[in-house]
Amino acid sequence: MLEFWQNINWDLVLKIFRTVLIFVVLYFIFFRLLKTVKKRFLKKAKTKKEKSNVEIFFRASQYFLILLLLIFAFLAYGGSLTGIGVVAGLLSAALGWALQRPITGMAAWLMVVLKRPFEIGDRVIIGNVKGDVADITLTHIHIKEIGGTIASEETSGRIILIPNAKLFEQDIINYTYRGELILDQVKFTVTFESNLEKAQKIALDSAKEVLLEYLPQPQEPYARTWFQPSGIDVYVRYTTPAPNREEISSKITRKIFDKVIPSKEVEFAYPHQEILFRKK
Repeated sequence: MLEFWQNINWDLVLKIFRTVLIFVVLYFIFFRLLKTVKKRFLKKAKTKKEKSNVEIFFRASQYFLILLLLIFAFLAYGGSLTGIGVVAGLLSAALGWALQRPITGMAAWLMVVLKRPFEIGDRVIIGNVKGDVADITLTHIHIKEIGGTIASEETSGRIILIPNAKLFEQDIINYTYRGELILDQVKFTVTFESNLEKAQKIALDSAKEVLLEYLPQPQEPYARTWFQPSGIDVYVRYTTPAPNREEISSKITRKIFDKVIPSKEVEFAYPHQEILFRKK
């Protein structure tokens, strides 16, 4: 046992300990500094895009900081510029993984940062996953799932992590790439005996009343109609904030129902049988 301790190269141990200690201390100091600055920038950010830019910038800064500290640690370990050779060797080994998924994931992260197919807060569909982008990291996209546990577009409460490498293989649908509003609709069927003009007015008025609760100046909704074997389908279409889609359509449905039921000119059509007695 004594021989074992005597054979230890204590100079090497102290050098490694000093390198690790320097790395940890510097990382802690710079990490705290970055976190403080990030909070200040987030407080000043007003739009979703500005907040997303701050998150991505400081995420990239953190990765860059780690890389610089690793280079500094190797230099401190080597005691001279010869440590750069060690770093270069490690980087060369990393390039050998260029066709593997981790490197592909980093390339995908770079694509997201530069091309911006989506931002943090956007509602997206990536492959079979639908939800709101919660975070963009070097390896994964964090998605707040919508639907999943229910047949709806309401938040399920689950977080789905999508490997960045999959972004090159999947179709990406962004609900809010060009703006915060998307087109949605509510449909109901009225009988052939109903006053179609009155039915359309009920649909349009209901949509306007609900949209005013969410938007100061909502776009004008419009109506469409189609024949069906047992009645006429009435569609009211409108632009809605993507996160409130389900809530708004539910409220519009309720308002239409409350207006149609007491009306003597409009009647809902539904599958049923009627027996008519006529005198010849």
